[in-house]
Amino acid sequence: MEDLRFPIGPFVAPAMVNAEMRKRLINDIRYLPSLLEIAVQTLDAHQLQTPYRPGGWTVAQVVHHVADSHMNGFTRVKLALTEDNPTIKPYDQEAWAELADVQYTPINVSITLLHALHARWVSVLEHMEAKDWDRTFFHPGNNASYDLSTHLANYSWHGLHHLAHIERLKEREGWK
Repeated sequence: MEDLRFPIGPFVAPAMVNAEMRKRLINDIRYLPSLLEIAVQTLDAHQLQTPYRPGGWTVAQVVHHVADSHMNGFTRVKLALTEDNPTIKPYDQEAWAELADVQYTPINVSITLLHALHARWVSVLEHMEAKDWDRTFFHPGNNASYDLSTHLANYSWHGLHHLAHIERLKEREGWK
């Protein structure tokens, strides 16, 4: 049986990220906003309020969550590039998913935000030098430091993970 929570499997940090893999991961970041937009463009209001799994977020909450998470992900890259192993600020994604902006803002606002955000993010990523990928930030919630290569792999996975939530729901429900 398919794991509805992790349709593409849980994130597993790669042992090493080489230049070729980085190009693929950056392309995942580049194209995610368009893929997400395509995935939701034909959904009606009822479908957008359907949870992707029992007890899970609605499709609309997933879209807004991706925007929230990726804003944090981009900020973490910029902090790591400009500070020495900065401590990042974790956030309560469950609480953020219940805020008014998620409840009352149309998803096209978050889709538009993702297009702009990812264009800036890709610009930074494509212009990093080899040594920059080893720069780190400290995550106090996990009590660990992460290098930017691992962070890139994580956000590539994160976007595809949530895209798969929506696509699998559409398949299960027979939505076009």
